[in-house]
Amino acid sequence: MTDSSSSFQPPSVHARAVDSGRRRLLLTLAAAPFAGAVSMMPRRALAAASSSVIEGRNLWLYPGWESLTDDATADCLKAIDLIHQTTDKLAARGIRSVIVVAPLKGRACAENLPAGVALSDGVTKRFAAMRAQAASLNLALVDSVAAIAGVDASQEKYIRADYHWSGHSAEAVASRVAKRLAGMGPLKGSAGSGTRLGKWNEEVRYGDLAALLPPDKKQAVGKDHFIVRSAGASPGLVDGGAPVVQVVGNSMVQPYLGFPQKLSNAIDRPVGLTWTFGDTGPWKTLLNYLESPAYKANPPQAIVWQFNEGQMMNLPSAAGQWDATSVMSEDAFLARVTKATA
Repeated sequence: MTDSSSSFQPPSVHARAVDSGRRRLLLTLAAAPFAGAVSMMPRRALAAASSSVIEGRNLWLYPGWESLTDDATADCLKAIDLIHQTTDKLAARGIRSVIVVAPLKGRACAENLPAGVALSDGVTKRFAAMRAQAASLNLALVDSVAAIAGVDASQEKYIRADYHWSGHSAEAVASRVAKRLAGMGPLKGSAGSGTRLGKWNEEVRYGDLAALLPPDKKQAVGKDHFIVRSAGASPGLVDGGAPVVQVVGNSMVQPYLGFPQKLSNAIDRPVGLTWTFGDTGPWKTLLNYLESPAYKANPPQAIVWQFNEGQMMNLPSAAGQWDATSVMSEDAFLARVTKATA
């Protein structure tokens, strides 16, 4: 299973992607794998990405394609409604669902945004609006903002010159998910089958945003210190039988940052993982799993479905935002979910 991690570049304080094709490219970069993906990008792609980075205080970088000012709350609430329709279909097959939305880096780490740059009032209130809508539908959407805010002040919440949340934030959100799952009732399987966590290690290298900068800017931004776990079990999928819980998402939940391992450790059950490139999108990623032989052979007891806040406004039919093979009408998406879970 492959994904890509995020990428930017910082020419001005608030540059933005201006057309849908370029935005789709940036979403792809925002999901590129940490190791070596950047070097495989064509030069034209690198040039496009370099015009959509926000240079913040203290050499922090932010993704310019995730707008800090465009509200889009109404479209995000439509996405919540579609997620609810999907989880109802899963529930009809005995599958529980927990939803995770990775907040904007500019929301979680606002203190390092450039002087004079801030979330608009609409964007500031958007996450709470999504949670309220989910609560009204009895949809289990965890408060990832609160989980990340609770990370120890000595640790980064997002990686300074990278698109992704830190390993500590990934684990904090995974712990919140585990509590939500526990509140839904006993999990199947046997205690003792969860992942054993390794020790925290420090790896020094360029963040995915810095890696797309021109050489002089890249050097000025410098390398990041990635604080991640050493492997405690096979990465991303626990040894110990069929997954009781399946995580479906993008590069925020990739094994490198430790989300699935921490979740498995916290629930003490095997956890499976399906993650894809950012421009595949969460809708098609879920279908990739539900239409797979792995799902057919061993349906999980629960699915943890992960989204990025900066893409929440994009439904399955959002042409130009997702890869062409991932674009479909909302009705077509629901029909495929129904067929896959029949």
